[in-house]
Amino acid sequence: MERGMRIAINTGGGDAPGLNAVIEAVVMASYNRNWEVYGIKNGYAGLLNTDEIVPLSPGKVRRISSLGGTILGTTNKGNPFSMPITNMAGETEIRDVSEKVVENFRRLRFDCLIAVGGDGSLKIAYDFYKKGIPVVGVPKTIDNDLAATVVTFGFDTAVSIATEAIDRLHSTAKSHERVMVVEVMGRHAGWIALQSGVSGAADVILIPEIPFDLDKVCDHIMECELHGQHYAIVVVAEGAAPKGGRALDKGKGELGRQDVVLGGIGEYVAKEIALRTGKDTRSLVLGHLQRGGSPTTFDRLLALRFGAAAVRAVERRDFGTMVALDPPEVKAVPLESAINNMKNVPVDNDIIKTAREIGICFGESGVCYGY
Repeated sequence: MERGMRIAINTGGGDAPGLNAVIEAVVMASYNRNWEVYGIKNGYAGLLNTDEIVPLSPGKVRRISSLGGTILGTTNKGNPFSMPITNMAGETEIRDVSEKVVENFRRLRFDCLIAVGGDGSLKIAYDFYKKGIPVVGVPKTIDNDLAATVVTFGFDTAVSIATEAIDRLHSTAKSHERVMVVEVMGRHAGWIALQSGVSGAADVILIPEIPFDLDKVCDHIMECELHGQHYAIVVVAEGAAPKGGRALDKGKGELGRQDVVLGGIGEYVAKEIALRTGKDTRSLVLGHLQRGGSPTTFDRLLALRFGAAAVRAVERRDFGTMVALDPPEVKAVPLESAINNMKNVPVDNDIIKTAREIGICFGESGVCYGY
């Protein structure tokens, strides 16, 4: 009898609601094919230190789809192709330890790696595919910025959490006649800010795709004031930038980290609004609240579908691919094309058109719609 497949699965990058649902679906779908599944803990760390590899059985994953986070742990550090290593002299240097990962993968007789992650984690997975590891990717990012799939799991939950927070802020902003600035996640794409801001009846939405003019933002807030609305809600994506400027980076040049650490734009916008309008203005950063907690029904179902589709791709030996939602089906697309195309918010997007027509300002250099 032919030996059953031995599947490895890891979760990388920032956590997102729905990761456990993917794991459950992969394990259950593999078990029904008499395959074995092993969890690689903390991204690729488990393939460097093989003590962090755990067998996964139906008993360990049954009913975990409702849980937030990931039972395997995750990290957005520790790229094996660019790993910070401290030598005997106490000095830290960057090394490529990817060959060690490949050796351990083969020594453990794994037949495929199902890599669950966002653009960064899937780029690492693709690099390992080029080194000979059979890979199937599963897209995960609350930012919803992977172009190869209509939507990624985790996004719906993040938008729901942000919208609820904005809803709650209306009452306190109105009571104190304040401007409340809410910073949400979104490094390069403003999908969370856009959808939560429109759904939450924000007055101003600032996203990376549209450089903003603070004078226009303040003009809109004061226009609201003239029409009897003495408070305002401003939703800003962490990657938003003023016209002629750039996104704020609060990182310290951390060794081995390739991406900037965004944040602080909400506080900056709040201070400028207070200075320019005289309005009592406060800022709030939702941060990792958007990543935590149970996934919504939509995200649970999508993650389960992605996990099962990944196993079907393994069965077809369709490696070097990523599962993607192309309604009504989930299909496999080339992993290379998936990681090379980012899905930004089109400035002529129907949601943006709707927002403008109902009076929401995007801080553009042109005329702000509204009163």
